[in-house]
Amino acid sequence: ILTEIDMAATLKAKLDVDIQPQVILGACNPPLAHRALQAEQSIGLLLPCNLVVRAEGEGRTTVEALDPQTMVGITGNDSLREVADDATSRLTTALQSLRESA
Repeated sequence: ILTEIDMAATLKAKLDVDIQPQVILGACNPPLAHRALQAEQSIGLLLPCNLVVRAEGEGRTTVEALDPQTMVGITGNDSLREVADDATSRLTTALQSLRESA
């Protein structure tokens, strides 16, 4: 985890509004990011590096991640497909392990 943004604290401080606890975690897999950048120099905005962890109430938490296939769909660059497939597999495994531990 490279960054952590506490959305509830930020919105409370900046706008004086209350939301359910929600954190954006910035995570990066440097080898995958490097492969993606080699295929598409301007891919930075589309890298699936952010995860959202959000309280749903009653002891429930939701963890969300951007589908890595979005990189291929938006850019139309098929050379990103292998990186997206690898990232999809890794994210699916991580999210599945969270489901199993719940």
